[in-house]
Amino acid sequence: MTSIRSGGPVLPGDARGWALHDRLPRTLTPDEIRAINNPSRAIHDHRSYTWNGWDFDLPPGVFHPGETSRLVHSRLLDGTLPVAGLRYAAMGAGLGVEAVVAGVHGAAAVYALDVHPESVRTTARHYARIVGSGGPPLYPLVADVWEGFPDGHQVDVVTFNPPAIELPLSDDPDIVRNLCVGRDIASRFFGQLVSRELLAPGGVVYLIVSNTAPLRDIVAIGLDAGFDAEVVHVEDWPGDDVQTYLFALRRPDVDR
Repeated sequence: MTSIRSGGPVLPGDARGWALHDRLPRTLTPDEIRAINNPSRAIHDHRSYTWNGWDFDLPPGVFHPGETSRLVHSRLLDGTLPVAGLRYAAMGAGLGVEAVVAGVHGAAAVYALDVHPESVRTTARHYARIVGSGGPPLYPLVADVWEGFPDGHQVDVVTFNPPAIELPLSDDPDIVRNLCVGRDIASRFFGQLVSRELLAPGGVVYLIVSNTAPLRDIVAIGLDAGFDAEVVHVEDWPGDDVQTYLFALRRPDVDR
């Protein structure tokens, strides 16, 4: 495991972001991606999940967190991704771990967005049980990326683990929804975020993506949308060539 921050010579923000882009690893080959990903049809079963001493119930269709998701959970928990006093959005809420951590850590408000209605209901149920009525308000939203997010609201922090693999790993729609939407979801995410001015001045998007997806192209979408990119963490997984990057993306033109 390696933890790094972007470095090198001091460059203007735009040039620095593109220099980072050019250093990112290329996407793995289709054969390598297929060998690493073996989607389980257990998503159609009723399952359970325990993390940080919290028990979560997973109805059919709700995604079970993998190692990449747990990277985000852990860095929210240890404060690497600060949310205290901030309006936080968990994009792709899943079973609700990110929302729960943000609630426990005193976010000003928590928005839990997912295209899957049962995931949104599950998140709300776990939030009510673990965080409780004394925590910050939760806004559980069934939304295709930002569609359905209320007009006039803004957030300060977003986490997003996009299902950006572009290979047809399965014909199961639940597996496709959770893994194989491709780079289009990043285009819609950043396009709607900017056009609707949903990110408050000084806000940050924490984006996690690996080279099993079109990593460089996804970062380029964020750069083209006017964001600077910085690496917060990179994870090298033992036994394969997967590299997973956690980025912080900010829009310098609205930071003032």
